[in-house]
Amino acid sequence: MEMKTILNYRGYALLTFFSATTAFAISFMLKASIGVSPFDASNQTLSFLSGIQVGTVSIIVNLFFVFGQFVLDRKNFGFRHFMQIPLSMLVGVLVNFFYYDLFESVEFNNYIESFIVFFLALTVVTFSVSVVTVLNLITNPIETFCVALTKHIRLNFPVLRQIVDIFFVSLSLALTFIFDLPATVREGTVITMLIFGPMMGVFIKYIYPALTKRGIIEEVKI
Repeated sequence: MEMKTILNYRGYALLTFFSATTAFAISFMLKASIGVSPFDASNQTLSFLSGIQVGTVSIIVNLFFVFGQFVLDRKNFGFRHFMQIPLSMLVGVLVNFFYYDLFESVEFNNYIESFIVFFLALTVVTFSVSVVTVLNLITNPIETFCVALTKHIRLNFPVLRQIVDIFFVSLSLALTFIFDLPATVREGTVITMLIFGPMMGVFIKYIYPALTKRGIIEEVKI
């Protein structure tokens, strides 16, 4: 029992750390200003439109997805689903801190510099998300919502998840053109959509055995 408790702490410590590195890297992807993931592009566009900080927008949107899960699948809504709320708040608050406070004055003066920063940040985000995925402690709001929705409509998860990304991109583009906002859907968005999944697959191949070897995965799964 004592060993299990220790390993639980290790797992949640890893979850917290890599959630923080995700927020750190997202803030630099935003700073690079050559496009971000569909979800973050939508959040940044809504931030430009409303004046609400982008991390706060992210929290609000994620909470809607969590609420949607509860409505669609409340019978299976458990601890792992509820814990999406504090985790989403943690990431959102840290994005605000890194982007608006700690690195407020950070600017990149040329495209090459911006692209390098973007790609490095994307790599960090992908690795961090891969670790969180392998730990399997807390579910992801968007993915879990899509899984719950597939129980009510005739679409499989990959198709539905792609539709959600298309919705985020369409929303960002529509609001950008209607209200003449800074563009958030750019080449970085396309790059993210193309390589995030494959890169994550490569990372997981190495992360999974590393955590398994240390007994972290088996002990912390709920």
